[in-house]
Amino acid sequence: MASIRAKKELEAQQKANVLQHDELPREAFSETDMLLQWNKFAQRLSDKGQKIMATYMQINDPVLDADGTTIKLELPNEGSKVDFDNNKIELLGYLRGKLHNHDIVINVHVNEVVETKYAFTALEKFDKLKAINPALELLRKTFDLDI
Repeated sequence: MASIRAKKELEAQQKANVLQHDELPREAFSETDMLLQWNKFAQRLSDKGQKIMATYMQINDPVLDADGTTIKLELPNEGSKVDFDNNKIELLGYLRGKLHNHDIVINVHVNEVVETKYAFTALEKFDKLKAINPALELLRKTFDLDI
């Protein structure tokens, strides 16, 4: 009889400890704060061996919408969007806790436009390498190299 009463008291205490949605924190945060926590979580996933989700998180930097609680992420195809959406609950919990804002939502947009430009000629190859390392132009001029 005493154990039933103790169990009911414990349940009542747990219900009292559960915060209502209106009582949850809603602190403002910056895009920099969000990106810092986003990258920490991606690294944590990678360290735990969840490389696919970590890769989805690092394909593009997420952007904080003007409302201050919506995070927009762009992924390359519908399959990655579905996979990300199926695994984002842990990420949302982490961000809501670390950023002290339980109104955070993540919207995923698919952008299947692939802008891969291949370099075929020597000049195109040089320009591509020069975009990566501008010092190549100085090297070319210093030694009077032809392209």
